[in-house]
Amino acid sequence: MIHNAKNQELFELKGIVFSTFAQIEEKIDRRIPNSFCNILILFLSIRGKINFLQLARFSEKCEQRFRYFFEQSFDFLSFNKVLLSTHLKGATAIAFDPSYISKSGKKTPGVGYFWSGCAGATKWGLELCGVAALDLLRKTAFHLTSFQTVELKDNETLISFYVRKLLEQKAQLLALSKYWVADAYFSKITFINPMTMAGFHVVSRLRDDANMQYLFTGEQSKGKGRKKKFDGKVNYQNLEVKHATLVSEVDGEKIYWLKARHKTLKRTINTVIVYTTIKKGILSHKIYFSTDLTQHWQQILKMYRLRFQIEFLYRDAKQFTGLNDCQARSKNKLDFHWNMALTAINVAKIVYWIPKKDSNTKEEVAFSMSDVKTLFNNQMMLDRFIKMFGVNTKLLKNKYIFNKFLRFGKIAA
Repeated sequence: MIHNAKNQELFELKGIVFSTFAQIEEKIDRRIPNSFCNILILFLSIRGKINFLQLARFSEKCEQRFRYFFEQSFDFLSFNKVLLSTHLKGATAIAFDPSYISKSGKKTPGVGYFWSGCAGATKWGLELCGVAALDLLRKTAFHLTSFQTVELKDNETLISFYVRKLLEQKAQLLALSKYWVADAYFSKITFINPMTMAGFHVVSRLRDDANMQYLFTGEQSKGKGRKKKFDGKVNYQNLEVKHATLVSEVDGEKIYWLKARHKTLKRTINTVIVYTTIKKGILSHKIYFSTDLTQHWQQILKMYRLRFQIEFLYRDAKQFTGLNDCQARSKNKLDFHWNMALTAINVAKIVYWIPKKDSNTKEEVAFSMSDVKTLFNNQMMLDRFIKMFGVNTKLLKNKYIFNKFLRFGKIAA
């Protein structure tokens, strides 16, 4: 690419990627950062499907070279952890959520029937298990790592598989945050107990009819016998005010905070119950909880409500960086492709969104992956035109035209 024709953000992107590699403690082949950066830019530049054939078409490398590079193992967790270390601000949490990836055929490892939330049904394909860091201050998510649901051990349940894979990276994840945020599917004892024993806390949601008991806080009767621990079952239609504290009441919403015993989880949990008026005084409720009994109710709600940001990562990666497009049947190639597609969203946010967000803290600054994709695609086309037609990149008139061309098609100026 021609140096003088490049936009400033592209130089920043390359600088961030190479700086991240320089900070990784593990010794890496010096050829890897350059190849990694070029592939990352292709993922951000190519419109339409992103597969090996497309990567070869829009670069000067052959298809086989990309296939070989994708087969090599790469520690995306270490890369993204270093990448985010200087860009995350304030408190963080870790979100976990599986996502359905479409895949035809029967020869790919791990292919089978998996739940698709978008379709609301099980569909034939693959399952990606994504781990993301939630930036609680900026209210967004950044990708950390992902793995495929494949190679389950004999008689191993899906929940046990998730736990095993997550705890394999326990040390690195604990260094980021001790809080795991997951949807209601993971509010099971088989997920919560192993995670809490490993030093984590889990923030999640319960069924609306969860079987819980109030904790007994009154004076114990004198005499022999076991001390009273519980004070009746929680009735969500009529909470007892001596146990549940009304902490917020605004705009048709009431929030109660209490500590209660969950019979299935067999533990006391920090519970937040949110009541909302749906019509004519009829109330609907949702139950959120944390295994950390000292956590404030506002923090519990904030963490869980930000969990959905990981879904936006999947959405942007499927629409713009080819998360659904890998045609390989190799487990390693799929793993690299998925992680690269999601890491590209990270880099785009850091270069194009975070500076604007941090300089306008009082305003909502939307992140548009469509604008980033347009900018990179324009850059790729401009470089091609310059190379083919021998345009002089040093003329001031041309520099103005280059900048105007790069912004062509963007929603935001």
